[in-house]
Amino acid sequence: MKLTSRLNVLPFDDLDARRRVLTEIFGESIPDSLSILPPFYCDYGLGASFGERVFINQGCFFLDYGGITIGDRVLIGPRVTLSTAGHPVELDERYDSITHAPIVIEDDVWIGAAATVTPGVRIGRGSVVGAGTVVAKDVPPLSVVTATSVVERKRLKPASTATC
Repeated sequence: MKLTSRLNVLPFDDLDARRRVLTEIFGESIPDSLSILPPFYCDYGLGASFGERVFINQGCFFLDYGGITIGDRVLIGPRVTLSTAGHPVELDERYDSITHAPIVIEDDVWIGAAATVTPGVRIGRGSVVGAGTVVAKDVPPLSVVTATSVVERKRLKPASTATC
């Protein structure tokens, strides 16, 4: 996070400095064709890898503790969140640990503005994720997905002791 704060105060047109800081953030050389527009936020950095000709617009959040793999020619809109980590759902376990699972974005995917991708999701080749969509399950190749409504998945057990 210290490195992303440094990235986000660089002059916008200082591409060489931006590339140097991004290489530090991700812990290895990045493709010359990778374009990440600041501000950009990342909690770990070392868990992300990128294909060729990837474009990441302004204001994105990569919570990459569980690993993020981005294929070739992927377009990521502004304010997209890729979150590989979370907490257990059950109330008795929620404060004890962090759960994580990788996100995989295959080639030629377009993710629209302010979409959120949750842990363990794979977005198939050529798919489009509409703006504002919350992606909580795998997206088949060559699909267009949109959704922002609440769907109750299950009922939780009551806590054995009040910890909140």
